[in-house]
Amino acid sequence: MRSLDLSVATWRKSSYSNSDGGACLEVSDDFEGLVPVRDSKLPHGPALVFAAGGWSSFVSSVQAGAVCVCNPPTEGS
Repeated sequence: MRSLDLSVATWRKSSYSNSDGGACLEVSDDFEGLVPVRDSKLPHGPALVFAAGGWSSFVSSVQAGAVCVCNPPTEGS
């Protein structure tokens, strides 16, 4: 497994992030064949890194309505 230096990544908000600033994902297009994804509220926190093909399939499924994008449960619920 290779390691990525995400400190040099250029991040953009996902078009599927909600508009109230609550559940926002950021993605980077800087790494050929890979798509790092992070929580915009935790910019120095961990990132998940997906193979570009897997990420593309996931996004296509969301756009087609095949995947439920639901609000996560709140703490204590």
